[in-house]
Amino acid sequence: MALRSLVPALLLVVISHAAIAQALPEVSRILPEVSRILPEASRVLPGAPACPAMFADGRAPTLTNPKLADRAVPLCFEAFAVLHSGVSRTPLYAAERLTRRSVSAARRVERADAFHDEDRLPEDDRASLADYLRSGYDRGHLAPAGDMPSAVAQAESFSLANIVPQNRALNRSLWAAIEESVRRLASARGEIFVVTGPIFEGRSIGAIKGRVLVPTQMFKAIYDPRTGEAGAYLVPNAAGAEWRAVSLATLRETAGLDVFPSLPEASKAKAMTLPEPQEFSRGGQESFADFLKQLAIDVLRRLWRELMRAIF
Repeated sequence: MALRSLVPALLLVVISHAAIAQALPEVSRILPEVSRILPEASRVLPGAPACPAMFADGRAPTLTNPKLADRAVPLCFEAFAVLHSGVSRTPLYAAERLTRRSVSAARRVERADAFHDEDRLPEDDRASLADYLRSGYDRGHLAPAGDMPSAVAQAESFSLANIVPQNRALNRSLWAAIEESVRRLASARGEIFVVTGPIFEGRSIGAIKGRVLVPTQMFKAIYDPRTGEAGAYLVPNAAGAEWRAVSLATLRETAGLDVFPSLPEASKAKAMTLPEPQEFSRGGQESFADFLKQLAIDVLRRLWRELMRAIF
């Protein structure tokens, strides 16, 4: 990054010495996390299933639509696994195992947004931060930041390999409510497996910057290994969308993906009763001091990432 392009960001940091003072402890917390992540930076798992602990019975979702397999790469993270497509430049799915303990741990992790390119993927096959700039879409998580049981796992969830272009109104209302409802279900039942993904339907699919395909629908599939129940939320990627519960068999036909291949067909044919998504509060309004603190943290994070890229 040219020094001239860093000047505006540095000027923002100087706005408030107090903000920087508050941000420095956060940076100190980030440094050991970065050192843990760096050894993984060149690791791309060569075959499925990657991270078998994230999949029901250790079996990764199966692509029933062969067109989706083109330039598909499995990636393993601390608390989730994805299959990334170099065609859509998005993940095709993200898989998680949520437990009562992991959800409890995740609620104690302070959110710190740090979206970043996924350097393990070929540059031509991955999305970039520039693709989403002024795109009109949110950077929507598949494996939510709110599910991540540690600061390292949360930082990994902001990889663009885990992100799709999502309608802003949907992402910030109904979809957030679905994510919270699934966490509460995991807390109530003790353990569930979750697979989240986009669906691309129709002959004319939108793309941001002509590169990153925009999903027409989103799904979040759930399997309870204790009861054998399974089902999925299915939602259009649009403002004012309404969700519906579908069976895994219906989802397979719609998405071209068998999300839990080890389940018997009888379980896939019937949709479990899914919790009604409930809106929830993320807390009170942000103060100006909180804004300055987050601004300083974001700038320092960005500078640190650029430094790491320059070194390595």
